[in-house]
Amino acid sequence: MSTLLSSLGRWSYRHPWRVLVSWLLTLGLAGAGALVLGAGTDNSFSIPGTESQAGLEQLSRSFPQVSGTNAQFIVVAADGDHVTDGAYREHIEDAVDQLSDLDDSILAVTSPYDEMVSGMVNEDETAAIVRLQFDGEASDVSPATKDTLTAAVDELASVLPDGSQTQLGGDLFALSMPTITITEAVGLLIALLVLIVTFRSFVVAGLPLLTAILGVGISMAGIFAATAFATVSSTTPLLALMLGLAVGIDYALFIMARHQDQVRDGADPEESAARAVGTAGSAVVFAGITVLIALIGLGFAGIPFLTTMGVAASVAVAIAVAIAVTLTPALLGFMKGRVVGRAKKVRMPKKGAPAPAPRLGFSARWVAGVTRRPVLASLAVIIGLGVVAVPALSLNLALPNAGVLPKDSEALQSYDLVGEQFGPGFNGPLILTGTIVTSTDPLALMEDLGDAVAKVDGVKEVALSTPNETADTGIVQVIPETAPDDPATADLVRELRSHHGEWLDEFGIDLKVTGFTAVGIDISDQLGAALLPFGIFVIGLSLILLTIVFRSLWVPLTAAFGYLLSIVAAFGVVAAVFEWGWFADALHVAKTGPIISFMPIVLMGVLFGLAMDYQVFLVSRMREDYVHDPLAKDPATRREAALRAVRSGFTGSAKVVTAAGLIMFAVFVAFVPEGDSSLKPIALGLAAGIAIDAFLVRMTLIPALMAILGERAWQIPAWLEKILPSVDIEGEAVERERHLAAWPGDDSVVAADALDVAGIDDVSFRLAPGGSLVITGASRGAMRALGLAVAGRITPDDGRLRTAGHLLPGRAAWVRAHVGCVLVDDPDSALGDLDEALRGESSLVVIDGIDRLSGAARDQLTARLRDAGADVAVFATAMDADAARVLLTDAGRADAAVLSVEAPRSRRDPRIATPPMGGLDGNEGSQRRTDADQHIVADETAESTEVNA
Repeated sequence: MSTLLSSLGRWSYRHPWRVLVSWLLTLGLAGAGALVLGAGTDNSFSIPGTESQAGLEQLSRSFPQVSGTNAQFIVVAADGDHVTDGAYREHIEDAVDQLSDLDDSILAVTSPYDEMVSGMVNEDETAAIVRLQFDGEASDVSPATKDTLTAAVDELASVLPDGSQTQLGGDLFALSMPTITITEAVGLLIALLVLIVTFRSFVVAGLPLLTAILGVGISMAGIFAATAFATVSSTTPLLALMLGLAVGIDYALFIMARHQDQVRDGADPEESAARAVGTAGSAVVFAGITVLIALIGLGFAGIPFLTTMGVAASVAVAIAVAIAVTLTPALLGFMKGRVVGRAKKVRMPKKGAPAPAPRLGFSARWVAGVTRRPVLASLAVIIGLGVVAVPALSLNLALPNAGVLPKDSEALQSYDLVGEQFGPGFNGPLILTGTIVTSTDPLALMEDLGDAVAKVDGVKEVALSTPNETADTGIVQVIPETAPDDPATADLVRELRSHHGEWLDEFGIDLKVTGFTAVGIDISDQLGAALLPFGIFVIGLSLILLTIVFRSLWVPLTAAFGYLLSIVAAFGVVAAVFEWGWFADALHVAKTGPIISFMPIVLMGVLFGLAMDYQVFLVSRMREDYVHDPLAKDPATRREAALRAVRSGFTGSAKVVTAAGLIMFAVFVAFVPEGDSSLKPIALGLAAGIAIDAFLVRMTLIPALMAILGERAWQIPAWLEKILPSVDIEGEAVERERHLAAWPGDDSVVAADALDVAGIDDVSFRLAPGGSLVITGASRGAMRALGLAVAGRITPDDGRLRTAGHLLPGRAAWVRAHVGCVLVDDPDSALGDLDEALRGESSLVVIDGIDRLSGAARDQLTARLRDAGADVAVFATAMDADAARVLLTDAGRADAAVLSVEAPRSRRDPRIATPPMGGLDGNEGSQRRTDADQHIVADETAESTEVNA
C-alpha cells in the first residue's frame, strides 16, 4: 500500500491543477445534488421489531387520531382565578373551534372541558391543556401550519385576563434543528493558531484547514442529497461536520509535517511529497479505515437512524482520507520548496563564552521523566482516570425531549409549566393499545381495563380509556408519576408489559405499550444492550489490527487498556456535567438529567478510531527506532535499546501528535457551548476523550508501560508471526525503494540477489533486455513459485528482486499489470495466455514449464516468441533445460542462459562485478553456478558464479 500511495502522491504533486479541479468539480456536483434532490432531515425515531414500534404501526392503521405527532398549549390562570371561569372557558373553547378548522393535517383538537376526557384540567383548576393531534410525523407538518398555530395561541393569550400565562409546546415543537454557530468558527481559529505554531508558516498552516473544509463541504452536500433516498436525522450532518473537520485537519497535518521535516533536511520537494504520502499517508489510511469500521459498526445496535448516522460519518471520514492523500500533495506541488517555514531562533553565546549545551525540548524532558519512574507514572494515570470515571456509574440514558432545549425556547417553557401544574408525567404519556374486535361491550371492557391499569404503581392517572370509532381497537392513555426521561418511567413501562399475560387472560386483549415515550425507552434499552457486543467488537478489532501492524502482543494489549481508560473517563466527564451539573451553566446546559441514549456507542466508535491514530503515530516511530538500533540484536543490550527507542520515538512524533490532539480538542469543544442538545454531550465526550487519550494515555501511560515492558514489548510467538499478514503502515516499502534506488546499477529487466522462494535459497541472477534465462534443477512447484515471484504474483521469502525496473514486493501491483505470466498446464490455454502476455508493450514474459510443450503447440509458441521481437525478455522454468534451450533457439533466442538453482551454496566470487547487497540488512548474499555459455560471466576456477543472461 505504501508504494501505491507514494506513486499517487508523486502524481498529485506533478499534476496539482488536475487534482484541485477534480475535487472542486466533485464539490460542485455534490452541491447540485443537494439542491436538486435534498428532501430535508427527519427527526422521527423508529426501532423496527420492538413492541412500541409495532403498537404505533397498529395505531396508525386503526386509531390514527392518536398515532401521529401532537402539539399542545397550556393556559395558567392568573392568581385567584380558575380556568373554569367564564372569562377563560369561553375564549379557550373558541380557540378549540378555530383550531379544528385550521388545517387538514389536524385530526383532532381536544378541549379540556370535554366530558369524555379527564385530566386536562389540573386538580386546583388553575391550569388547562388543549391538545392537538396531527396526521403523520413532526416533519410532515408544514411550517405554515406551525406559524398559524402559533398565531392562534398568541391571539388567545391577548384576550385572556391579565396575569394569565399561555405557552405552546408538545412533540411538534420538542425537536430543535441543529445549526452552526460562531463558536464552531472559534474552534477553527484555535486550530489555525496551533497549525501556525507547528509549521511556523501562515501559508502552510492554512493548507490543512483548506483541505478539511473542502472535504466537509463535499460530505455535507452528499448527505443532504442522500435525504432523497434515506431518512437522515438533523444530528447526522453536524456529526459528520464535526468528525470531518477534526480528522481532515489532522490527516493533512500528519502528511504535511512529515513533508516539511524532510524538506528541512534537504530532500527534494517532489521526492519528499511522495515519501510523505507513502509513509505518513499509509498510517493515515490505516487510521481512517479503523474509524470507518468503528462507525459502520454502529449498525450493531440495529437502529436505522443510528446506522444512517454511522454510515454518513464514515463517508465524511473516507472523503477526508482521500483528500489527504491526493489534494494535500497537490497543494504541496503548488508550494514547491516554500514549505520550510520560519527558522527557529538560535541563541548565540556571548563573545568569549563557551557555546551552551543544547537544551532538551519539552517532549524529551517529559518522556525522560515518565520513563525514569514508569511504575509511578502508570499508577498516577490509572488512579487519576479511575477517579474521573466515577460519575459514569450514575450514567442514565434517554432520548432528548423538550426538557433539554435552550432556556429561551417556548417548547421548554411549556414543558416546565406543564410539569409544574400537572406533574412531570404529563409531558410523556404512555399508550396501551390492543384489538378488541371480539368484545360485545367495548365501552365496559375499556373502562374495566383502565381501572386495572390505574392500580399499577407509578401510574398517576388514566386520562383516557376508550375504543375507536369502529370498536375494533382500544387505547388506554396513561399519565406516569415521573418525567419521560426519568428511570422510574422506564421501570413503569416494563411493569406494564409484565402484566401482559394477566390482562390477556382477564380481558382477552393482546396489549402493547407504546407512544413516543415508550419508543424512546425501547431505543435506550436496545442501545444499552448493544454496548457490550459493540465494545467487544471494537476492542477485539483493535487487538487484531495492532497485532498485525506492530507484530507484538503487548502493544495491542496496552493500547486496548488505554482505550478503555479513555472511554470510561470520558463517560465520567459527561455524567459530571450533564447529570451532576458541574459547570452546567458555563456550558449552557439547559437541564441536567439523563444523557442522549446513543452518546455512549457513538463516543466508543469515534474515539476508538482517533485513539488508534495516536497509537500508530507514536508507537510506530518507537518500533522503527528499536528495529534499526544495533543494540537490539544483542540480548544483553536489548532492554537499553528498547528504552532508548521509546524516548527517541516519542520525541520524534510528540510535536505532531500534540498538535493533532489540540486541534481535535478545539474542534470538538467548539460544538459544546452553543451546540444542539443532542450533539452537545457527544461533542463534550469527544473533546474530553481526545484530551485524555492523547495527553494522559498515549503520551504518558503508553511510554511508561513500554518502558516497564522493555524489549518484551516487541516479542511475538513465532507461530503467530508466520500466520499474520504483512501490513506496511510505516512506509517501510517506500524507504526500501529509496535506499535501493541505485540497485542493481544496470539495465537488467530482472535482477535478483540472495533471493529465497519456496525452498529455493540464496539465488542471484540478472536478465538483460531481450535476453532469455531458463531456471532448472529444482522441483516443478519450487520453480513455479520462483517464476510467480518474478512476475509479481507471490511475495519472496527474503532477498532482493526487481522486475521491469520495479522493486518487489512493493510494486507487485504494477508488475502484475505489465508483466505476463504463462503457466503451461494446458497447451491451448497456455498459448492464449502467451498472446495476452505479449499484448501491448511488455518487456518481459514469464513462462513456467516451457519444456512441457510439444508438437503443434511447441511450434506455435516458438512462432509467437519469434514474432514478439528482440526487445522482449523471456524468463522460463523447465525440468529439461536442454529441451527449453532448443525451443528458445528455434524462437531465435540462441543466447539463452541456464541457471541450476540446486547447485551447492558458496561464497561470492570477488572478481564478479555485481553491486553488493547493502541496503536495509547489509547482507551481501551469494550467487549460484550455472551451465557455461557465452552469456555467463564466470571463472571456471572460482568457487561461485553469477548468471547474467
